[in-house]
Amino acid sequence: MMRSLYSGVSGLKNHQTRMDVIGNNVSNVNTHGFKMERVTFMDMISQNMAGASEPRENIGGINPQQVGLGMMVASIDKIMTQGSLQTTGKNTDVAVSGDGFFIIKDGDKEFYTRAGQFSLDRDGFYVHPGTGLRVQGWNARDDEKGDKFINSSSSLESIQIPIYSKKPAKATTEIVYESNLNQSVEAVPVDATEEDIQKFLTGPVGERRGHVTTINVYDPQGNTREMRMEMWKVGENRWRVRANMDDATEVSANVIGAGGQDTAIGGSNTFEMGFTSDGRLINVSDGVDSLNSGDLDVQLSFRIAGNPEAQTVSLKMGEAGVMKGVTQFASDFTTRAKSQDGYPMGYLESFAIDNTGTITGTYSNGVKEPLARIALANFTNPGGLTKVGETKFSYSINSGDPIIGEAGIAGRGKVNAGLLEMSNVDLAEQFTDMIVTQRGFQANSRTITTSDQMIQEVLGLKR
Repeated sequence: MMRSLYSGVSGLKNHQTRMDVIGNNVSNVNTHGFKMERVTFMDMISQNMAGASEPRENIGGINPQQVGLGMMVASIDKIMTQGSLQTTGKNTDVAVSGDGFFIIKDGDKEFYTRAGQFSLDRDGFYVHPGTGLRVQGWNARDDEKGDKFINSSSSLESIQIPIYSKKPAKATTEIVYESNLNQSVEAVPVDATEEDIQKFLTGPVGERRGHVTTINVYDPQGNTREMRMEMWKVGENRWRVRANMDDATEVSANVIGAGGQDTAIGGSNTFEMGFTSDGRLINVSDGVDSLNSGDLDVQLSFRIAGNPEAQTVSLKMGEAGVMKGVTQFASDFTTRAKSQDGYPMGYLESFAIDNTGTITGTYSNGVKEPLARIALANFTNPGGLTKVGETKFSYSINSGDPIIGEAGIAGRGKVNAGLLEMSNVDLAEQFTDMIVTQRGFQANSRTITTSDQMIQEVLGLKR
């Protein structure tokens, strides 16, 4: 009877532990990133009353006689299933869809969380607002050309988003041209005067033998200057091009041929383009050097008042023998400058996060560039992580080392901006477990009261 008392006590105690876990699950039903737990039981050691015996020639075998001494908690497991995603509309909120944890740091202490309700602090650090811990990842760096890149193979660092910071002006270094020159127009006579050329370029549509296109480019200070390209036909499949720049002097166009070329400015600002009979650009020439393979680029050099150094812009006219860039067909003039890479000074006004965790900034001058990338950590056994409160987990010797890298790679899930992961607690399941736990607790209490009554009966025998 004493055994049954203690068995009942173990049942009460461990069902209370199960109820504690259920209560914690229910209390965190609306906690972002919370992972519910479950309690599993196993029986305690049994006392042998009699051992087993093997069958003999004239008698069968006998099973062992054992009396169990109660039950105990086998494990308290973390259920790491995906929680539903809730839309918040806040661009700093992020959720992981799939496996993986965000990494946040307190000094040298590294923690992991699924709760992505992050925000920016005063210094622009990306932080967990409830704790102030900084989100880890990789910040962008400048390459040798001044362009931003992110090295996800480098060490982790605290993500910092320099909101409202300045983006210096960038001088235009290349202009890309494309579309068509009308092959059907007549060539401009060799002895045509400048007045004649302008009439052929800008006169009535039916009389035009050339084309003019303009684009705004930028000097190193971010000033806007208009560049004008005049193109007119000078022979079968040959066009002359003249470049002019607002407030610029010593404008010269140079082709860097195989043998090299003196690119000192002050030369001619014209060059020629040659086409095949089927409209493909195959040659550019400045009268000294020419290119007839690969990228057909012309280096345009000029000086701007107040700038002691000459500025050079690469005019990218196309690729030799490829239907790319400028072509020549019997269709309307459509050649234009497709793009240029300069811009004025701007301020970082906003940013967005994509599903790789890359944070891209948008500046007031229209430039977009990567600012940082959020890192994710995965574990061989995420259920082995230790809960440390505040929806944080820490490494344990049974979780495995963190496998850190970009989202969407090596089993890590994707990052979803403007969303938060809800708790994965299922209330219907928890309430059902609560009923079962209550009945288990109640039954064990009956074991104790019944054992007590039996002891009372024994004590009453002497009366």
